[in-house]
Amino acid sequence: MRVLLTGGGTAGHINPAVAIAKYIKAMEPESEFLFVGTERGLEKTLVPKEGFEIEFVKVSGLKRKLTLENIKVLKQFITSKLEAGRIIDRFKPDIVIGTGGYACVPAINAAHKRGIPTIIHEQNVHPGLAIKMLGKKADVTMISFPETEELIEAKACALTGNPLRPDLFDEVDALDVKNEYGFDNKPLVLFFGGSLGAERMNDALVDMLKGGFDGFNLIAATGEKHYEGIIARLNEAGVDYKSMTNLALVPYIYNMNKVLGAADMAICRAGAITISELNALGKASVLIPSPYVAHNHQEQNARYLERNGAARVLLEGELSGESLKGAILSVLGDRESLLKMRDCSLKLGQRDACAKIYAIVKDLVD
Repeated sequence: MRVLLTGGGTAGHINPAVAIAKYIKAMEPESEFLFVGTERGLEKTLVPKEGFEIEFVKVSGLKRKLTLENIKVLKQFITSKLEAGRIIDRFKPDIVIGTGGYACVPAINAAHKRGIPTIIHEQNVHPGLAIKMLGKKADVTMISFPETEELIEAKACALTGNPLRPDLFDEVDALDVKNEYGFDNKPLVLFFGGSLGAERMNDALVDMLKGGFDGFNLIAATGEKHYEGIIARLNEAGVDYKSMTNLALVPYIYNMNKVLGAADMAICRAGAITISELNALGKASVLIPSPYVAHNHQEQNARYLERNGAARVLLEGELSGESLKGAILSVLGDRESLLKMRDCSLKLGQRDACAKIYAIVKDLVD
C-alpha cells in the first residue's frame, strides 16, 4: 500500500499522522509512505526524525481578520494545490490521510479531484478550520470525541479516538518510579505544561513552592526554556527546594510514559493528545486549558472531560499557588471521588484508535 499523509504546523497534528504511519507499517511492512507539509511547521524536523520522507508545499493559514495578507494566502492555496497535485502524480498513493492544520488542505483537495480515497482526522472536540473545509470532500472524517460530529458537516464520520504512541501502554510499576525519584509511597502528582512549558502554570508552581506542600509527591516539569529562571526565582525567594524530599523539579520528562503511568493524578494543559493519553490510562486530572489557541479548543476539550466526571478545570484567570495546591488536595483528599474520576476517565478512553483507522483505510483501499 502507498500512503500519503499530510498535516502539520504543530506536534498535535504531526504526531497522530506518524502514529498512523507506524501502525500501518507494522501491519504491512512493504507499505511506502510520503508526508506532505510545509517548511514552516514542526513537520520539517519531526517527520524525518521518525524515519519518513517528506515533501513541501507553500501554504499559510488564513488570518481571522480581513487583511491584505489573506489575499496572498488565497493565492498560495491555489498554487499549493498544484504543487500537491504534482507530488501525488509522482507518488501515486492508494490513499491520502490528513491530520489537520492548513498544510493538509492542498493534498486532500488534489487527491479528491483525482478520485483517490481520502480520510481526515480531527484531534480536538472543536474541529479546526482545515477539517471543517475538508469534511464534505473526504470520504471519512475520523473524530476523537462524540460531540465533534455535531460540529462538522461530513460525508461520513467515524469515532476512532486519537492515535497514541504504543509505549504509553507499557506496564509500569508505580513504586519503582517513586523510588527512582527518591519518593516515599504518598500519592504521586505529575505537573507539566507541555513540551515547551507554560509560563502562567509555572508562576503558580513557584508560588505554591514558596509556601511548601505536604501529603503528596510532585514531579514538576517546567519546560527547558523556563527552568533556569524558575530556579533563580526560588533561590531569590529563599526556597530550599533541594531539601524538599517530596519534590522533583525538572526541565523536561523524557520517560513520560512511565511517569504518567505511575501518577495518581496530573496537572496539565488540555491539548487533544494529552487528554487522550489521560483517558487511555484512566488518570484523574486538573486541567488548565491554554487560552492562547484557536477557537479556545483546549477549554472545550477540558469541559468535555469535566462534564463526564473525568477532570476538574482550573482556568488561567483563577490560577495561583493557593488555588493550585487547593485543587490538588481536593482531588487527592477524597478517595472515593478520586476513584470515580479515574473510572470516568477510563470510560472515555480510546486505546485502539490506530486499529480503527487502519480498518477504515483498508475498507477504502481494498
